Amino acid sequence: MNPRVKAVTPRDDYKLEITFTNGEVGLFDCSDLLSFGVFKEFQDIDYFKQARVENGTVVWPHEQDICPDTLYEDSQKIASPGHAERGSASDGQKARQRR
Repeated sequence: MNPRVKAVTPRDDYKLEITFTNGEVGLFDCSDLLSFGVFKEFQDIDYFKQARVENGTVVWPHEQDICPDTLYEDSQKIASPGHAERGSASDGQKARQRR
């Protein structure tokens, strides 16, 4: 089973920045949906930005949603678990300097 959505930030470029329950962060591009049926409302950027997390996926006020598996599988991953925890080279240098 793929991870579910933990947090979402809608962006001005019709992309969703999504944090998944496994700690990965991805960008999902919704621009291809703008002319498709129930998603036409996304053409109004103010409406698009009302995206929120509900039951492990992303939803909008008029009941549009996107399958969490699709969000995970089709998002461009921009961070992975532990990436920020590894620290930078300067962190290692600081630790050596304290010894």
